[in-house]
Amino acid sequence: QVQLVESGGGSVQTGGSVRLSCAASGRSFSSYAMSWFRQAPGKEREFVAAIRWSGEVALYAESVKGRFTISRDNAKNTVVLQMNSLNPEDPAVYYCAAGLRAVLTTGGYNYWGQGTQVTVSS
Repeated sequence: QVQLVESGGGSVQTGGSVRLSCAASGRSFSSYAMSWFRQAPGKEREFVAAIRWSGEVALYAESVKGRFTISRDNAKNTVVLQMNSLNPEDPAVYYCAAGLRAVLTTGGYNYWGQGTQVTVSS
């Protein structure tokens, strides 16, 4: 069992930056792939970024590539999403997820955090 708690969301102006953190507790955090998803009102939850258990980056969604960076610290049981150059397409609730493989679909993840809101204002 893995428990995930996101933090760091908030409101930022267009072009600004936000750093999201996900703290994990439970067993074997370092054996899980970790990902970030997001869900905007009225839309389905979508993949943002994933990182394998070893720290090797799996991939990013095209919409965030070059702007967002995912990283993890297995010693501290944390995964971070650094979001730069935020634009009006980025506001959503951002979720941290843990699974056995770094995949793009929500069904591939066994554990989810409660989410943290990111708002972008012009």
